[in-house]
Amino acid sequence: MGGLFFPRKRLVPPSKEAAEANILAQRFEGKSSIDAISTLMKRAYLPFSSVGYISEYLFRVGKSLPNVLVNTCKSEQFLAFADDEIFAKSAPILITVDPISSAILRIERVDQRSADEWSHHYQALLEKGFSPDLLTSDAGTALCAAHKRVFPNTPWQSDTFHGIAHRLGDWVRRLEKSAYTAIEEAAKREKTLASAKKDSVIDKRLNACLIADDATKQAIELYENFNYLYRYLIRQLNIFDSKGHIRQYEQVKENMEIALELMETLHHKPINKAIASIKKALPDLLTYWADARVAVETCQKLSPDQDALHALYLGWQWNKAVIKAKSIPRKHGAIEQRQFYLELAELLIGGKEKYLELKAHVFDELDHIIQASSMVECINSILRPYLNTSKNQITQAFLNTFMFYHNHRRYHAGKRKGKTPIEILTGKEQKEDWVVLLQKEVNKEAFTLPA
Repeated sequence: MGGLFFPRKRLVPPSKEAAEANILAQRFEGKSSIDAISTLMKRAYLPFSSVGYISEYLFRVGKSLPNVLVNTCKSEQFLAFADDEIFAKSAPILITVDPISSAILRIERVDQRSADEWSHHYQALLEKGFSPDLLTSDAGTALCAAHKRVFPNTPWQSDTFHGIAHRLGDWVRRLEKSAYTAIEEAAKREKTLASAKKDSVIDKRLNACLIADDATKQAIELYENFNYLYRYLIRQLNIFDSKGHIRQYEQVKENMEIALELMETLHHKPINKAIASIKKALPDLLTYWADARVAVETCQKLSPDQDALHALYLGWQWNKAVIKAKSIPRKHGAIEQRQFYLELAELLIGGKEKYLELKAHVFDELDHIIQASSMVECINSILRPYLNTSKNQITQAFLNTFMFYHNHRRYHAGKRKGKTPIEILTGKEQKEDWVVLLQKEVNKEAFTLPA
């Protein structure tokens, strides 16, 4: 009777195109393994859900895509190249990213990370019309050799994190731990001294206490002196001083050299070895200062209110500190400082709309100052879950599809919220979802698979 008065609608099974869209969404947005995709599709009674079909479909999709971004501009594009090597087990993956838009320009799986492989990597980008006006990376031997071979006249910004924090940062933790260990040891010695009865034992244990106290004093002094100099060294990388004025390159370089020399007087051999590497690389660590001067000169023309600009400069600088902060107290402190200077800028400018407009222009200019290849690290963190679900058995076909997905996906948070990397890179609106665009791209190949 129910069917007579309320006819049941016949469920129409999803089309092949819809099922394949589901596969793509689950693989990349859901970060699901092929087995998991198959299980979920079968649970939802979706067609084309076999492991074999899903695996073959994803492979064919990747094979139809290039591993170099297509340059849609009529002329050659000059961009910053942020380069790095990611590893899937022992297989290196070479990747070049535009740090401004976050678009992946090229990603490829190679047999070895050599200067020849990197040179071929760069040649493919040049052939597609992408050229670097700045190179940024760590100081890897193969990378640097390829830079000199292919781009001998292009400025290189050595990654400031790898150049300083990676070499020295962990020593703050290690020296602090050593200091606490020395304090605990001294406390133990005091306890054993208190329980001594014989004069000979008292003398022996008292001597041990004095030695432990001296070791504790030295450990604490080493930690405090190194920590102070390290924090001072890191602060020198800031573009603006406490009043929002751009700092002078010569003074910054001199301050860093003095801090490194004082560190050497601590007479810690492993640390001194790292310091020698930093001294050698120092000019390449400060390449970004030339771009900083240009960016500030451009910002100075945006408003006659220099106090407001200085407040915005400091708001931008503290915003970077918020992003980089790893400890919660440090992050909260940076957030408070950022809020203070941004509120001050709004008060000085007068009017919400004028403030937001000027802030957007200033932040955009300053964001073009590249100090590190950290954007590649961000891509690494995005790619890593896929490597894990694939047990590190990554094919070039998968990397091709991942590059397409990343370049055309829309950011849901952060400074790029609401934009896709391709939109930022090209300045052209992306009107369709990445899955739709990918299916259109794949359909050009017109391949078919058996159900």
